[in-house]
Amino acid sequence: MLNRIRLTCSLLRLAAGVLAISASLNTSAADEPIVAPDAVLEKLFEGKVLTEGVSVAPDGMVYFSEITFSNKSRDAKGFIDAGFIWKFDPASKTTSIFRSPSGMSNGIKFDAAGNMIVAEGADYGGRRVTRTDMKTGKAQIIAALFDGRQLNSPNDITIDEKGRIYFSDPRYLGHEPLDQPVAGVYRIDLDGSLHRIITDAGKANGVCVSPDQKTLYVVSNENGATAMERLSSGNEQPQADSVSAPLRKGLMALLAYDLADDGTAKLRKTLVDYSPYDGPDGLVVDKDGNLYVAVRAENRPGICVYSPDGKELAYIKTEIPTNVGFGRGKDANLLYVTAGTSLYRIRVNREGYQLPLAK
Repeated sequence: MLNRIRLTCSLLRLAAGVLAISASLNTSAADEPIVAPDAVLEKLFEGKVLTEGVSVAPDGMVYFSEITFSNKSRDAKGFIDAGFIWKFDPASKTTSIFRSPSGMSNGIKFDAAGNMIVAEGADYGGRRVTRTDMKTGKAQIIAALFDGRQLNSPNDITIDEKGRIYFSDPRYLGHEPLDQPVAGVYRIDLDGSLHRIITDAGKANGVCVSPDQKTLYVVSNENGATAMERLSSGNEQPQADSVSAPLRKGLMALLAYDLADDGTAKLRKTLVDYSPYDGPDGLVVDKDGNLYVAVRAENRPGICVYSPDGKELAYIKTEIPTNVGFGRGKDANLLYVTAGTSLYRIRVNREGYQLPLAK
């Protein structure tokens, strides 16, 4: 009997030890920093002008835009580059042109069927949103006119789990007329109808739906100009500080909107106000709902990681960034960054949220 009691006590102690180890592992995983101290930002590609809109396809290939400003990307005879969508292969680390002309593509996302959704901007671009079947290469125009007038310059894209597409429509460069009276956020429904759902986000830029589908995050980067390239001097890359007189900047903020089941949105709160510095550009979320935001603030450029309520959790220093995108599968914790003229990546300790693929 005494031996049985001793055996039972030993088993209980062993079980308690296993539970303690398990609890310790779970705690350490939860407490693990989002960005490890030894994480390295690796440069993968360098172009000529401005990289943007990085997104990883279901097959793991990485796609990103290079926006070729008409005042900057010209050959010796004065002919303008027509914009590029680049394809980066993570296995071979090679980069090749996927599409050119790109329609001056900016934001890129992939829907549940694996189609590429592209926001095409102004400055000799398409000023529309297109969908490309990645199996056949055929493309469709899914949004181009609102109230019978052309869009200003579609910029960034996000997609909800019902398949509805949201995009922003500001104007930062281009000689074309401004046909829409506001830099709004629009929704494309499954029947192809187009709805302007946000008009109070300043100069709407980056957009992102939260993993729980209840929040639409919108960036305002109100830089004070609708044609940066026409204000720059010499051969400098268009920047506000290269003009003879300062621009009057407006709302620079990360905003959270309540997203209703019907796809309408209502401003809930300002999560981060970056004034007097420049605000963010693009953003994505991880599976826990944390936001990875490309912040263009001159005093602290880089990728800021925020909790859903706007608390800063981590910071990755970069050159002036434009957008971010997570990898997939075994590389779900690999964060790709477009900044300046380049493409980068860095491994973090969280997995990115991706739109579930159709079965």
